[in-house]
Amino acid sequence: MSDRPLLAPDRKLSGFRPFKVWKHFRKLVADKEDTEQVFHIIEALKGRASHDQAWDFIVSYRGVVDIENGVNIPAMLDDHERWADCAPNSVAQHYIRFMKSEGLTAAGLVADSHKWAPPETLPQDWTQWYFDRLRDTHDLFHVLSGYGRDALGEACLLGFSYEQNRNLGVKFIAYAGTRQIQKTTRTNAPLFAAVREGRDLGRAAAKIAHEDIEALMREDIDAARARLNIGKPVIYRQCLAQLEAEGHLQQDLMASQAQAA
Repeated sequence: MSDRPLLAPDRKLSGFRPFKVWKHFRKLVADKEDTEQVFHIIEALKGRASHDQAWDFIVSYRGVVDIENGVNIPAMLDDHERWADCAPNSVAQHYIRFMKSEGLTAAGLVADSHKWAPPETLPQDWTQWYFDRLRDTHDLFHVLSGYGRDALGEACLLGFSYEQNRNLGVKFIAYAGTRQIQKTTRTNAPLFAAVREGRDLGRAAAKIAHEDIEALMREDIDAARARLNIGKPVIYRQCLAQLEAEGHLQQDLMASQAQAA
């Protein structure tokens, strides 16, 4: 770990910058396709709790092993041949089916994040390595939690993720996104209860990003969920059923997602 510091001198630990959040939120409202503003909001609310968690993991057994072995999570996840021997109900095979059905790659998520923050502009420390790890496991969170990529699924997953990583920006976007869905659909479904359920599930579960990712991918998904104590998103599924009954098609929810993003 001597090639970079735990905390770079240029890393800011301001914790809470509400004026910066408001500035970027107004830009997001003005142009709902400007998803770069989401990253700025998350960064502006990345407080001390997020950094403390990062440092605890970096010096943990799993953190040290992955650093020493140079584990590259996006490359690992995108190497579908690596998981060819895994059973159909393994986490790996569920992950591959999810990514293919959504037209996603782990490398694509990395590239999207680099549009607003090129690597050379970020602090070169192990703390950034940890925050990158949270980004790189986002779609694995989807697969294990059962939340889809519809607008409500993303909002609930952000609630889940907030309890896993304690970034206030993630919490802010979860509730702002849910409000936008409600405004767009005018549904009577208990959307905010679904997000609170996501938070409860995330709080109860073991921290997914702190796992041995390769070993986790090879587990039976039901066994992995039980081991990690990941409960079922019951209210979320009830909300989806109610939204469908009210005539809100999947396209409506995806449109809400674009507006909330």
